[in-house]
Amino acid sequence: EQQPVVLSTNSPAALKVGTQQIIPKNLASEIKVTNKASSQNVETSKRVLKVRSMVESLSVPLVADEEEEAEGDLDSPGTLRRGLRSTSYRRAVVSGVDFDSSSNFKKKNRMSQPILKAVVEDKEKFSSLGRIKKKMLKGQGTFDGEENAVLYQNYKEKALDIDSDEESEPREQKSDEKIVFHYKPLRSTWSQLSVVKKNGLSEGISQEERKRQEAIFEVISSEHSYLLSLEILIRMFKNSRELSLTMTKTESHHLFSNITDVYEASKKFFKELEARHQNNIFIDDISDIVEKHTSSTFDPYVKYCTNEVYQQRTLQKLLATNPAFKEVLSRIESHEDCRNLPMISFLILPMQRVTRLPLLMDTICQKTPKNSPKYENCKQALKEVSKLVRLCNEGARKMERTEMMYTINSQLEFKIKPFPLVSSSRWLVKRGELTAYVEDTGLFSKRTSKQQVYFFLFNDVLIITKKKSEESYNVTDYSLRDQLVVQQCDNEDLTSSPVKNASTMLYSRQSSAAHLFRLAVLSNHAGEKVEMLLGTETQSDRARWITALGQDRDRQKTDRTTLTQVEIIRTYTAKQSDELSLQVADVVLVYQKVNDGWYEGERLRDGERGWFPMECAKEITCRATIDKNMERMGRLLGLETNV
Repeated sequence: EQQPVVLSTNSPAALKVGTQQIIPKNLASEIKVTNKASSQNVETSKRVLKVRSMVESLSVPLVADEEEEAEGDLDSPGTLRRGLRSTSYRRAVVSGVDFDSSSNFKKKNRMSQPILKAVVEDKEKFSSLGRIKKKMLKGQGTFDGEENAVLYQNYKEKALDIDSDEESEPREQKSDEKIVFHYKPLRSTWSQLSVVKKNGLSEGISQEERKRQEAIFEVISSEHSYLLSLEILIRMFKNSRELSLTMTKTESHHLFSNITDVYEASKKFFKELEARHQNNIFIDDISDIVEKHTSSTFDPYVKYCTNEVYQQRTLQKLLATNPAFKEVLSRIESHEDCRNLPMISFLILPMQRVTRLPLLMDTICQKTPKNSPKYENCKQALKEVSKLVRLCNEGARKMERTEMMYTINSQLEFKIKPFPLVSSSRWLVKRGELTAYVEDTGLFSKRTSKQQVYFFLFNDVLIITKKKSEESYNVTDYSLRDQLVVQQCDNEDLTSSPVKNASTMLYSRQSSAAHLFRLAVLSNHAGEKVEMLLGTETQSDRARWITALGQDRDRQKTDRTTLTQVEIIRTYTAKQSDELSLQVADVVLVYQKVNDGWYEGERLRDGERGWFPMECAKEITCRATIDKNMERMGRLLGLETNV
């Protein structure tokens, strides 16, 4: 009978972080778990669990057998919270543990992954690793065991973490916390590969070179994870005969587009990356592979991203109007192969992947010595990847803008001289309803009345309408955008109104109820000058209209190094034309902050600007991180910075 052994306190990791910590598995053979602190004079419960080195699977869980689980204390902190999907292993470790029993957890959390039993290591399969040559260490078998590999929805690239230079060792836990022995890393790293650990390779190289190898390996391992997710999308959803029978061929095409071509492109890309990894565990460079596939193989990405507007609209329509589709889709999503993930999480992966590639390549660039030829090769690959992202973004925007232009044009009814609206170079910037305060001059007195107006602001023209219904608007005026002058109305400005002294009383009455600003149209459709006093319901609405109408001419003069930076902690999808869609871990430079909860900012990875809620972000205060982000923005966008 095996005797339970307490974790060694003499190992470097234990000496550094104490005995009540999660430590690397290769430092332990057995684990002792204490009872609750509140339970005194009770015999300590013990569990013994064999530790398997993290070799070939991207995420091999460390889980006790079912019988062992049943015998143990159900209240023990047995499972790392699997709901922390888009977060790194380092963060997940310190996030706490889940005290729910695993049998009920799946029902409670639809996005959780199925519980996996411990895998017995195939000694014959990996015995060859012990006989590898010292000069040429190969990475064979790294991406075997696909059934246990983490899907891309749950994969968090370390390059997206603003603290990516930090060591991935766990932080200190509170002294009264127990040792957590069930955990599931969201990704494997280069240093965790068995061939690296067995030969002590990470200790034999500089810290910078180790970080560079980690960054290179992350491109390969994340592409593998992404490829697995695409395979599930095609096999479980696109190729499902039952699902295809619930919709038309056109709807199916709009839904899945050319996802098969995207999958084949990813497959070719990963095949070359894996071959280089298997050839030598020390990878000299992958820039040539990235540049080659980005400039040629990845063309299907542009087509897929261009179809995004049709895809989203088709899915929404099918879910809202097709009960048969909804029922079959729900059944497929609940299949164990889909890990309880919704289809939409698979459909959006190509766009997510293509926008993350520049950040991954930039991390390699950052870790490569600037005086080496490899640095220039990496910069060239980064340039090609950034170009691909721009093409994908432009394709998606162009399709959406064209659709929007034709829709708006069909809804406008001109009561004045018609204006040719539809143009390939025109797009909607902002639309919405405002309150216009108009002075009526009577025979013996002057009165000020309120009117509702609806603005359609395009990149080159403003169209002023009155709303008849949700799909019908009467055009009353229009003006070129460069003929607009906008100014905020402050409380101290009450006497200088655009409609003279009669508005002073109006300001007093309305300032507390509405947020006012002036708009001067220097030359409208009839060549006349028009001045308007406008009001919005919220402070942020006023700020957004002033920004949009004023074109923010001084924005280019702003020194980006002086701006506040925030990290996105919750995904946000834009709901209006002037808003910014954001992913978790995005970094944004803040240009404006409005007290009622909105930021206006510039997305670091591609320079896109727009508004988003403050609650989705947290401010970055570390000076070193801020400077690194500006350096990264300079590489990604080719900007000149003062860093």
